[in-house]
Amino acid sequence: MKKKKWLERFKLRGKSVMIPMVILMILTALVPMLLQAMISRRAFNQTQLEAKGIEIQNQCLILSSRLMRSGYMTSDKGNTMELDTRMQTIADIYNGRIVIVNSSFKIMKDTFNLAAGKYYVSEEVIRCFNGETNSRMNQEMGYLTQTIPIHSASDKKKVTGVMVVMASTENISALTDRVQGSTQLFLLCMILVVVVCSMAAVFFLIRPFKRLLASFERVSYGDLDTDIMEDAYKETIQLSQAVQKSLRKLKAVDQSRQEFVSNVSHELKTPITSIRVLADSLMSMEEVPAELYREFMADISDEVDRENQIITDLLTLVKMDKSAQSQMNITQTNINEELELILKRLRPIAKQSNVELILESIREVTGDVDRVKFSLAVSNLVENAIKYNVDSGWVRVTLDADHKYFYIRVADSGIGIPQDCMDHIFERFFRVDKARSREVGGTGLGLAITLNVIQMHHGIIDAESTPGEGTTFSVRIPLNYVSRQEDKS
Repeated sequence: MKKKKWLERFKLRGKSVMIPMVILMILTALVPMLLQAMISRRAFNQTQLEAKGIEIQNQCLILSSRLMRSGYMTSDKGNTMELDTRMQTIADIYNGRIVIVNSSFKIMKDTFNLAAGKYYVSEEVIRCFNGETNSRMNQEMGYLTQTIPIHSASDKKKVTGVMVVMASTENISALTDRVQGSTQLFLLCMILVVVVCSMAAVFFLIRPFKRLLASFERVSYGDLDTDIMEDAYKETIQLSQAVQKSLRKLKAVDQSRQEFVSNVSHELKTPITSIRVLADSLMSMEEVPAELYREFMADISDEVDRENQIITDLLTLVKMDKSAQSQMNITQTNINEELELILKRLRPIAKQSNVELILESIREVTGDVDRVKFSLAVSNLVENAIKYNVDSGWVRVTLDADHKYFYIRVADSGIGIPQDCMDHIFERFFRVDKARSREVGGTGLGLAITLNVIQMHHGIIDAESTPGEGTTFSVRIPLNYVSRQEDKS
């Protein structure tokens, strides 16, 4: 449910996968590039600022040294004209301003000639008088400020003045903008390249899926023999194998349906043919003896009973297939007592065949079953064990249980089942020995009904057999019945 809401939120449900794949590939390629461009721009700008700061600092340190040697900060200034010109030149080169502050925080020189004779008191100047060189960048105003101490010529540890240098960073911003423009042009070109390459890549990536879709279309029109193997990718191989597996099952179901229809037609037609032959024989004979007449009528009655049994079994299967859940009438049942009743009903048949019936109850078992259907399934197993047994043989029914399931084993000393028939014994109308099956009155539907009943109880059935030694059917059914609707919820 959450997945469905997620798909509806992003409107991808039922849409082509090509557009999301293209967008994903573009984002995957461009996001790192955009991040790299942003990081590179900041790094370039910072590098230029640091380089310019170092350059200005070196120039000002040289100028500070010359001011110190010339005694610029004392009354004996020496050749100040040359130093003033030097300061003005440096200020013009860096499109900035140089201010000289003495120990009384009075401005001795201003290259802008605006603040000479005024006082300049700031944190940077005070810290500079303590011997600290300071550099500060004002991003909003676009200038770089540096404060450099001017030492005394006689005592180099003593600071007699401070040089405040302010340099414009507009040229760096302009250079960064030009670099950014070039980067944006490069990114635009790369976006176009990535879009084209992504669309081409996605087009080639989904071609195998389109071929698979075309194969599926042919299958949908009834061509179950279409070759749908697509080995371009691991996913297409898995899809192809899954669909081929489903197609094999569909073919098997279709073949089984055809065989079932053919078998039903054959099984229903055989008794009718026999009845027709017997009736025609009676009609063709004149003055039929009463004994022969009764014999023919008895044979006709047997064929009618056989026809009725086949129809009854078919109706039973149809009812189970049509609505398995609604057909269940689950009650809590004593399985031991139910097995005793089943064997009691079948003992006369076993006695006629000289077969011994044995019930082995390892423990008392109570389970949730549909008594009628459960009795039908177990009766079919035991009755088959009696019919296909040897003279003076035996049939042993064993009941056991654990905390979750109960187990029934029906073992016999009969003729057994060939190994090549084991995979087909639960198919409808399948007979191991058709001649003997008709002789004992089998319809070929008993084991199919048994399998259906056990599956309706959410159980499983398995068979083991050795020709000439006997057959064992093993059944496992849950003690507590839970419907499929309750299990899903």
